[in-house]
Amino acid sequence: MSSTDYTYDEQGQFFPFFILTLTGLVTAPLAYSLLKSNKEIENTAPRIKSDFKPEDDDLIQGRKRRQKRRERKPKRGIAVTVGVAVMAYMIYLIMVTQRTTLKLYDPYQILGLSTSADEKAIQRHYKRLSLKFHPDKVKPDPEKNETMETINEQFVELTKAYKALTDEEVRQNYIQYGHPDGKQSFSIGIALPKLLVTEGNGKYVLMFYGLLLGGLLPYLAGKWWYGTQAVTKEKVLINSAANMFQEYKEDLSDGGVLSVLSTGEEFAPVLKGTEDDSGLSKIEKAVLERAQDGTLLSEDDRVSLKEISDASRRKVLALLWAYLGRIPLHQQALDQERYEVAPIALNLIYSYTPITLAFGVMGPLLGSYHAAQHLIQAIPPEGSALLQLPYFTSRLAQDIKAATRKSSLTVQDFMSFPESTRRTLCTGPDRLTESQYATAMSVARQLPYLKIDKAFFKVVGERVITPSSLVQFVIKARFIPPGSQNIPEINELDLEDVDPDEGDLDAILGRKSKKKRKTADGEEVQSEDDDNIQPPLAHAPYFARDHSPRWHIFLAQTKENRIAVPPSTITSFNKPIFDKNGNPSFNMQTLKMQFQAPPQTGRYVFTMFLICDSYIGFDSSQEVVLEVEDASKLAPGIVEEVEEDEISEPDEDTIAGQMQALKTGSAPKRKAKKPVQEESSDDESDTEGEVEDTSDTDTETDEE
Repeated sequence: MSSTDYTYDEQGQFFPFFILTLTGLVTAPLAYSLLKSNKEIENTAPRIKSDFKPEDDDLIQGRKRRQKRRERKPKRGIAVTVGVAVMAYMIYLIMVTQRTTLKLYDPYQILGLSTSADEKAIQRHYKRLSLKFHPDKVKPDPEKNETMETINEQFVELTKAYKALTDEEVRQNYIQYGHPDGKQSFSIGIALPKLLVTEGNGKYVLMFYGLLLGGLLPYLAGKWWYGTQAVTKEKVLINSAANMFQEYKEDLSDGGVLSVLSTGEEFAPVLKGTEDDSGLSKIEKAVLERAQDGTLLSEDDRVSLKEISDASRRKVLALLWAYLGRIPLHQQALDQERYEVAPIALNLIYSYTPITLAFGVMGPLLGSYHAAQHLIQAIPPEGSALLQLPYFTSRLAQDIKAATRKSSLTVQDFMSFPESTRRTLCTGPDRLTESQYATAMSVARQLPYLKIDKAFFKVVGERVITPSSLVQFVIKARFIPPGSQNIPEINELDLEDVDPDEGDLDAILGRKSKKKRKTADGEEVQSEDDDNIQPPLAHAPYFARDHSPRWHIFLAQTKENRIAVPPSTITSFNKPIFDKNGNPSFNMQTLKMQFQAPPQTGRYVFTMFLICDSYIGFDSSQEVVLEVEDASKLAPGIVEEVEEDEISEPDEDTIAGQMQALKTGSAPKRKAKKPVQEESSDDESDTEGEVEDTSDTDTETDEE
């Protein structure tokens, strides 16, 4: 009669397999997420070549390294290390543990016979063994630890083996069940050490499971859930977004945006706990002293700083102004906080921008973009754009402004001066050395200034824009770094936006196209569009993070101060910006955004804004006109023919004509076909050439 026994893994044969599998299921995904390459644009973009290092470069690089350590997820790394160690130990146990194997019953082996032996040979061999191993003829050998019991068991095994080969009934049991005694009992091993279930240890096991299932698991699940619910999709705390929403005003200046950002709760870990207001008076004193020349704080910003009653928020705002003014605080802890608050404020801007979009007002949106520029470049709203160049100081920028007699001077304006003029303005006593000047000019010639050459509206596959159609706003622009020389002429073919062919699935689906394009000489060359060319990381030596520039395109109605089409963000381009030698390629870049046309026909005037979030003075704006025309102008003659077909009588050879014949008793009359007019010679000439279809609604105006 069979039975079932449940046994525990006392020898550790199966327990390591169980733990190895369980640990591997957790460790493998964690290790993959930890080791997979980070594909954020800041980790894949090239860098601007420069050997310039600010005075506090050690502090700035330390903040960058600290942030990278956070991104490496140390807790996850510890979990993976522990998991790998446990798996290695389990593999070691599997290799060194002696395993018991299931032994099959073999009567030939027990008798010491070959499987080819016949019945007579089996009988003769058994008789010899019975004479040798019968209990009546064998005496126990103490040296071999033999007893009468073991001798009897050995003889019984010989007898069973003999009967399994000769006795018909016993042989049937052996053939059917693998044993002469019939169906045997079997045991099921549980892959847990017996230590866990032995008497006296049950309470500890229950305690462990209680802590695991009733404590740790709910804690981890709750932490994950409430963590996801506590932040917005921009990874900003909900409370911070609510604070910024309450502080929103339509007439905020660029400095007022900084005051709004100071309400973020993300700044709390940067400050010193209960001593978060420590050093506040020192920071404010340094800021207000620098603000006396009028290049740091406006009068409104000064009043806003003094009116804040919350010490933590006031310190954050003072630190932001000290960062923008590049004011050394002469205390390591305060200087570390000064460089740490800027990246946090930039992250808050990503949440503040959607708040401005919700109100649809243009001014606050531009203010948020300009605040990002000032934070990345560490330049106050009233500061000069020339401070973006290495070694340039506020005093030098003011001297250049006074010498050139210009109210505002961008990097492009400065680099447009002759080389001798620039050198005279920058070098000399108490100014830049020749090597510093060379470094500044080298960086200026690498800055990615995007100059618009053409901007227009179009509908793919159509010659006019009809009400409620899907409109593409296309910008054709080139990267022309400040101070560039020998800029090639524009190829007019590059200004066209060719509609994809009907069968060009690559272009329709947005994949890399293998379509050929024509050069200025009429030669067809393979298009090099890649749609994944990244500009260099922003040259921001004072910003304690790596940042890849972003360009924001939106349409606005400036007279009403309203946003007409929300921004579209561009982070990569379709053609190389620089060649292999680091020289500008001047390739024509194509930028696009889509929106639905107004439901009514008419002439709509917008102002297009192209804003770079990383550089001051690189913004572009120009007036564009959207002409929405009636659908009747879509293709002359087609609408009339469609209407005529809808009211025409059915022909007799159609199903509708036969149904009419059954009802009326007569077939409908055939209508005479209209004579087809011959196409004009102009149309014929258009169809003979391989002229590519482009939009007739192209709109190009002078840049403001």
